[in-house]
Amino acid sequence: MVLHHQRLGDFVKITAMTSLNIHIRPAGHADLEAINRIIEAAVFTWELPERVKRLSLSSYLYTDMDLEHLEVVVAESQQQGILGVAAWEQANSSDTPAGQTALLLHGLYVDPAFKRWGIGRQLFSEFAVAARRHGCSGLLVRAQSGANGFFISQGMSRLAPADSGRDYANRFWKKLEQHDSRRSSRPGN
Repeated sequence: MVLHHQRLGDFVKITAMTSLNIHIRPAGHADLEAINRIIEAAVFTWELPERVKRLSLSSYLYTDMDLEHLEVVVAESQQQGILGVAAWEQANSSDTPAGQTALLLHGLYVDPAFKRWGIGRQLFSEFAVAARRHGCSGLLVRAQSGANGFFISQGMSRLAPADSGRDYANRFWKKLEQHDSRRSSRPGN
């Protein structure tokens, strides 16, 4: 049994739940509705004006075309269904330190009801495994400011903007150790 603590103003709600038993798998076209529901719920937790969230939401949602051009995985629990999603693509070497090869995290979203259950960490780990599989030397992330702490906790370092007019303000980098033997949570990897 897992005790989950959620702060609600001045109160803490403690929920007891059995382990979620998360499985990471490639996303398919049939998953898009669930994926976009999670993204919408996550975006509406960001500390931005409501109007900004409403106007920008469509640019965060995934389509069939995105599944063709991005590597997209979902975190799924047999009991709860899809609880998180991550997507990445090859980074442009002009965006990485010293032109190194990297995967760029396009998005990592977790159902807000299941934040702090380790789902984001598992998705991030799968992102790192994919980068090693692609022979990349690092991971590149452009984050919402509210997610900075998460990416720092994953061992990433903030990149100073080389060109403040072009570079995303919240960029993070993690150099990968190619000898790291951590394996994918996906069967067969």
